[in-house]
Amino acid sequence: MTFAHPSEQAFADLLDSYGIRWEYEPRMFVLRRDADGNTACGFTPDFYLPDFDTYVELTTLRQRLINRKRQKLRLLEQTHPSVRVKFLNRGDMEWIGRKYGLAVAA
Repeated sequence: MTFAHPSEQAFADLLDSYGIRWEYEPRMFVLRRDADGNTACGFTPDFYLPDFDTYVELTTLRQRLINRKRQKLRLLEQTHPSVRVKFLNRGDMEWIGRKYGLAVAA
């Protein structure tokens, strides 16, 4: 499988090592539609953990881009209130890397 970022590969490896089932980018959530009903804004979380019914979004991006992603997460919360998403930022990924001895490239 090809991941968009090395941190996603490291996270998948961690999940695998604990036998946690996961799916990579299985669903895009429509957050906003245009006047014609087409998707104007969507959000695709990185991982879905079916045994926990939880999505995980990883980001090691610059703060400006993280803010944009957080806006999408707030919109997701408004438009799909039953969807659970855990957001892991650069600091979270660095902590995971230290704790589990993973190379989580920033």
